[in-house]
Amino acid sequence: MRKLSTSILLIIFALLFTLVSCKKKDVNDTKKETSLNTVAVAFDSTQIKTFFEKYPKLQPYQTDVEKLYRKHQFHYIWFDKDGLNEFAGLLYNKVNNLTQEGIETAIPYKEKLDDIYDNPEDNQKASINTELLSSALYFFYADKVYDGIDTQKSKDLEWFLPRKKQSYGDYLDSLLINPSLIHKDEKGVLKQYYLLKAVLQEYRKTETKGGWKTTELDPSVKSYKPGDSATAIAQIRTRLFVTDDLSRDSKSAVYDAELATGILKFKKRSGNLLNKTILPEHIRYMNVSVADRIKTVMVNMERCRWISNDITKSKELIVVNIPAYELTFLRDGKPELRSKVVVGKAMHKTVIFSAPMQYIVFRPYWNVPASILKKEILPAIENNPNYLAEHDMEWKDNYVRQRPGPENSLGLVKFLFPNSNAIYLHDTPSKSLFGKEDRAFSHGCIRVAKPKELAAMIMKNDKKWNPAKIETAMNGGEEYWYTLKNKIPVYIGYFTAWVDAEGVVHFYEDVYKRDEALANLLFDK
Repeated sequence: MRKLSTSILLIIFALLFTLVSCKKKDVNDTKKETSLNTVAVAFDSTQIKTFFEKYPKLQPYQTDVEKLYRKHQFHYIWFDKDGLNEFAGLLYNKVNNLTQEGIETAIPYKEKLDDIYDNPEDNQKASINTELLSSALYFFYADKVYDGIDTQKSKDLEWFLPRKKQSYGDYLDSLLINPSLIHKDEKGVLKQYYLLKAVLQEYRKTETKGGWKTTELDPSVKSYKPGDSATAIAQIRTRLFVTDDLSRDSKSAVYDAELATGILKFKKRSGNLLNKTILPEHIRYMNVSVADRIKTVMVNMERCRWISNDITKSKELIVVNIPAYELTFLRDGKPELRSKVVVGKAMHKTVIFSAPMQYIVFRPYWNVPASILKKEILPAIENNPNYLAEHDMEWKDNYVRQRPGPENSLGLVKFLFPNSNAIYLHDTPSKSLFGKEDRAFSHGCIRVAKPKELAAMIMKNDKKWNPAKIETAMNGGEEYWYTLKNKIPVYIGYFTAWVDAEGVVHFYEDVYKRDEALANLLFDK
């Protein structure tokens, strides 16, 4: 019995030993496979310097590449056991299709890149040149698509909104683990970028089909109204059909109700007054070529690269788009108020910047800026000794100010976000200016068509205020400053193309002529 028990124990022990050995072998095999997949081979760090001496056009990315490989202990990251990994191929396709991102630029060493991917059988083993070329081109791609032109160049274009700062080395680690992430619209770029990108593809399709024809301008005709008949009416109808402002093209030369609907849709997205009259300037707008519209879309995609989508996470946000002459108040990412605005004229450009709103001032004094005092007020006083009295102004120490009241140049309320540009939002007694299509008339500050509504929206959740109290503060008493409990970010931007929530693209006049200067920096000649 004992012999039998001993035999059984020996058999069981042998089986267990066999199983454990198999498991150890499996583990070892797995480790070996993992090692093959990661190509755990290091290269000499001095080869990075040698590479960039050989490929000088990529030298702007040398620092990023060196930092990347220090992090990875100078191991290969673009190769696995089968050769170049999945993400390497995805990156190659992305770099080769930069035009889809609204970028027109030469790809450095493209012939070398093409040779690598045209001959995959030659890239089964890890190659230091291919490895470093892939890394450098990754940073080239991230620079062009995610960052855009450098900060100093954007400042030279008078863009003083804060630029986003991101690490693309860390992002690369995520992409190597999950290459499909490169297809997702989530790398800190403003959502508007991707909306414009979709428009770019559609306009390029329109361009390949021949775009749209020019509508003839008859110099003897001042306007077209419903009921009018002309060859130009039929041409306008065809033009609006191409851009989906009309669902069909009846070819009719009579300005009918169907065309009127299309005209209103066209005017809404072009920032014009919503009426049915067609003026020569509207036809000139329609005659802007599809090629020029494509350029405008690309220029504004570049501007989107400069802004982090983190701003949309603000609980409350005030945005002014200068070319659109529009202010939008957003709460929880949703627009709750839109208002027409008047911005600075060409010689007194409204500055592109951001700052937190801190104060609302009811029945404000207007302290006349020194430049206006010197150029406008003092000459007026010299010509008319009663000028100050007639305009309810007074001397205060060494400057002139206008007393509070309905005729005050700042109206009955102003909104302050302290900044070195001395720019703020305010009411105005000149309400008629909001009825004009071109609303660049101020000395730089921004006049708001709905100041009372804006004040109410800002203080909606402040128990100390309600619409009735705001009305009282605006229409009686002395100047009164109120400090906001929560500072609200104010962004003053400049976008001549913008896609709204319904997916409709709006083009606005380049009021400060900034698009061409940016285009000259973007497009390789």
